[in-house]
Amino acid sequence: MLEIFRVTFPFFALVLCGYAAARLRMLPLEAIPGLNGFVLFFALPCMLFRFGSDTPIAQLLDAGVFFTYLFCALVIVALSIGISLNRRVRWNDASLGALVAAFPNTGFMGVPLLVALLGTQAVGPAIVTIVVDLVITSSLCVALSRMDAAGQHGAAVAARKALVGVLRNPMPWAISAGAAFSYWNLELIGPVSKTVGLLADAASPVALFTIGAVLARSAMLAHEREDGPLRVLDYLPIAVIKLIVHPLLVLLVGLTAVQWGVPLEPFALQVMVLVAALPSASNVSLLAERLGADNGRIARIIMVTTVAAFVTFSGAVDFFKA
Repeated sequence: MLEIFRVTFPFFALVLCGYAAARLRMLPLEAIPGLNGFVLFFALPCMLFRFGSDTPIAQLLDAGVFFTYLFCALVIVALSIGISLNRRVRWNDASLGALVAAFPNTGFMGVPLLVALLGTQAVGPAIVTIVVDLVITSSLCVALSRMDAAGQHGAAVAARKALVGVLRNPMPWAISAGAAFSYWNLELIGPVSKTVGLLADAASPVALFTIGAVLARSAMLAHEREDGPLRVLDYLPIAVIKLIVHPLLVLLVGLTAVQWGVPLEPFALQVMVLVAALPSASNVSLLAERLGADNGRIARIIMVTTVAAFVTFSGAVDFFKA
């Protein structure tokens, strides 16, 4: 376990550094969107492109990983919405809460962390899970979040907005470009490759630092909530689903799928479980803010899962090492 902590500690320490920088006003809150923009539109796409281009195309097209992980994501979304909907938490808040329960922080934290723990062979299954979360899970939850206004705008408008959001997200395009380079054995020319490499190397530290800053900003602005202080029952059950139920579900469904003859490698299943054990994706907070959901609730879930994952994720790694 000590060896696992030695690997995971620097990743969570960078989150803590970002949190402290924002709380101490060393980093202006107004600068946080700029950091997010750099990671989302420049550094992270370059990192995903590099990983995708270096990964054999067969790993990126693993149907067993895709459908097993997709089934689990849909179950988590349904479960989270089912326990969240009430008079105060309507479709918008419940759907974004479901997204934060089903969407791990694979891009910002998971890929570099899994590579450090398991090696570059973990990239293939991890990228498949990113595709599921970015393209299907996110689109579904965004569409469901519009249910409150279905009478005014209709499901077709919600679906169209979800599709536009997917098309504007640079990460699926970066993964697709990397897969194309892998399939045709292409390589970037020297200066371009160096530029992409520099941006890719910046993705992990800047992303983790930004996660901490986003969490600090949400905590500092919590007093501005219109509905008053958050109740523990508004966010803790979703955090438990994210860190405990999600990885256990992936493990059980994956083992069942293997017994039924689904072509799912044990190593790929391990990567999927560890991906599910990651804390919630911090970019969901930005999405919630844009869609008018209760961003304080979403940020609290992200904060709880990020802090608790230092122990729970390390425990999941230790489970597979044992």
